[in-house]
Amino acid sequence: MSSCQPDEKQITHDLSYHHDLDNNDNFSPDGSWLVYDTRTDDGGIAASSKIEKVNINTGQKKVLFQIANNQACGPGAGAVSYSPVENAVVFIHGLTASTEANPYQQWRRTGVIIEDANPNKPIYMDARDVTYPFTPGALRGGTHRHEWSGDGKWIGYTYNDAILKALEDSTGERHNLRTIGVSKKGMAVRVSHSDENVSGTWFSALVVKVTPKPQPGSDEISHAASDSWVGKNGYLKDGKHQIARAFLGTVKTESGSDVPEVFIVDIPEDISIPGNSGPLEGTPDTFPMPPKGTVQRRLTHTANLSKPGCSGIVRSSPDGSTLAFLAHDATGIQQVFLIPVTGGTLTQLTYHNSDVNGNVRWHPDGKSVSYIWNGSIMLCKTGTEEFEKRFVELTNPTPIAPTNTVWSPDGKTIAFNRLVKQANGQPATQQIFIKTIR
Repeated sequence: MSSCQPDEKQITHDLSYHHDLDNNDNFSPDGSWLVYDTRTDDGGIAASSKIEKVNINTGQKKVLFQIANNQACGPGAGAVSYSPVENAVVFIHGLTASTEANPYQQWRRTGVIIEDANPNKPIYMDARDVTYPFTPGALRGGTHRHEWSGDGKWIGYTYNDAILKALEDSTGERHNLRTIGVSKKGMAVRVSHSDENVSGTWFSALVVKVTPKPQPGSDEISHAASDSWVGKNGYLKDGKHQIARAFLGTVKTESGSDVPEVFIVDIPEDISIPGNSGPLEGTPDTFPMPPKGTVQRRLTHTANLSKPGCSGIVRSSPDGSTLAFLAHDATGIQQVFLIPVTGGTLTQLTYHNSDVNGNVRWHPDGKSVSYIWNGSIMLCKTGTEEFEKRFVELTNPTPIAPTNTVWSPDGKTIAFNRLVKQANGQPATQQIFIKTIR
């Protein structure tokens, strides 16, 4: 192992509030700005009233969006990401017109886009329609953890359904399952007006099928999350680029245990055509169903290992060929593993003597993976060279580890959060730091 010089630079200094990167895509396309939310310890994102950005060279701050009179229960604005191709951000926003309590719930959110040139002018991305009959291209719940595709034409997210949450409340049976959806730019969706409905500027569909009672030993799943886009432009399939999202899907083993496994779903260019499973917009007692042409595949089978299951956000290499995630090795230590997107043998990337703690990210050059271990940000090369020669310590170990790492587009800078204590005895707050890679 080698170590870099500890030339960290603190970018934000106001200790009165959090500057939370939330492990998203926070760098502007030119790498000069970082976008973040202002969540609180008690209220989380619901209590975040602002989306801000900070210049990594000058420390200048700008407010992109602010909610007047935001309450601890919402509506809230947070978990923000920059587009890789234009100066615009997308983030979670709780319902603004609703008269119901707790406007920020898993099933009561939408994605809002703000263009840097037009702060405080929200563009509602995904449409929401909870009034039967439902509308194709609109969803019926809440979208969260929004992520732009490499070309900026798609946004992916996790999703919870308000209609099935109400059914769950009335029946006592499990229906409110987390799953994954996508929205495509260029086709607006208008819905009937109400306090709970929102018209959107993008067309939306769920692309992963979940079921409350998966068949034991099958590839059926009851939960889908920890998702991200495959490659900057998908992956090569039959000589063409295939758009896809990788994720963790929870299967039921033969013995009845729930185990998260790595999956991938291929997404068709046209998501407006219903598939065989049912209508895009769903019914009063079923989920919106995936469009025609989606193909959901399981890549890992860890049920028979001593410590089964995978964890962390599943991250793709820039070329879309390989996925990185966390799983346990033969000794029970959590390590970074790799698998081809087409399936095949797992490759163990790291061989540390204690658990890797998360924040798995590919370096933009596609030749190495960063992560948190032993209180430090590490960078490990892929390949077959001896492990001790493949990884480098980017930051010195600290008792409270850095979090929410994100690479600049050119791969020369990594940004992250550190908790910084206040002199007045108040709780520590998340501040943004950067590390330049030489």
